[in-house]
Amino acid sequence: MQNLTLSWQTAGGASVALFAAAYAAKRVRRPAVGSFLREAGILLALFALWQLVGRLSLMSADHALDRASWIHRTELSLGLPDEAALQRAAVPYPVLVKAANYYYASMHFAVMIAVLLWVFVRHRARYAWVRTTVMVTTAVCLVVQFIPVAPPRMLPGNGFVDVAAEYGQSVYGGAVGGVVVADQLSAMPSVHVAWCVLVAVAVITVSRSSLRWLVLLHPLLTVWVVIVTANHFWADGLVGVFILALTLGAQWAVRRRRAARTAPAGAGEPRTAPARASVGR
Repeated sequence: MQNLTLSWQTAGGASVALFAAAYAAKRVRRPAVGSFLREAGILLALFALWQLVGRLSLMSADHALDRASWIHRTELSLGLPDEAALQRAAVPYPVLVKAANYYYASMHFAVMIAVLLWVFVRHRARYAWVRTTVMVTTAVCLVVQFIPVAPPRMLPGNGFVDVAAEYGQSVYGGAVGGVVVADQLSAMPSVHVAWCVLVAVAVITVSRSSLRWLVLLHPLLTVWVVIVTANHFWADGLVGVFILALTLGAQWAVRRRRAARTAPAGAGEPRTAPARASVGR
């Protein structure tokens, strides 16, 4: 199973082509088409950056396993549930494990793309906010991922099992057509968890439907999946959500500052009736 089918070179080239097509559409006065192509180009550029970062690191990968072991020990010392124990509870059920592997490999991108498309088509005024949140959150996560940290599945001594490899569903095996595969030492932070929470925030904030709360199933399922498949620790997800929260908070602060700058002087002062001129008799 392969969830990444484009190398960073291919994604980058496609992004440039989309930007060129967007410019051409604008020149022939097709602004809606141009906007769609431009946004698709932005997302592909972000994907290319993600692929490229997966091949780089600021530190040696020699201690990636040590960092993962430290995270696991620290979580247990803090009283967090052992991920290995939760995985063992699911391992006896092959159908459940295979479904978890499939969800991890496919729904991460599929749900995010579907939500971005929905917001772009149905709620265009909110699209820039959602897209910016995705880009900034992902970019910050990628910066942190320059420090190699192994996923739990690489720690069999701690009781973890690489269930995706056992069932031939690993997204980190040989790439299709020789394209670059995702880096296996970028478990911290979890972009999977950051994105699924972002999806929930976007849908609940943008939609007015009473059914919008069903989107909460996605982050719940994703957190369960990344634990059962031993692709992430609790800490990976918590750091991802923290980065998302910082991004949302920063956007809120910027909006408030801009609103304060554009507000007319004295807008907050109470209005008083003009004094009547006294007329002498």
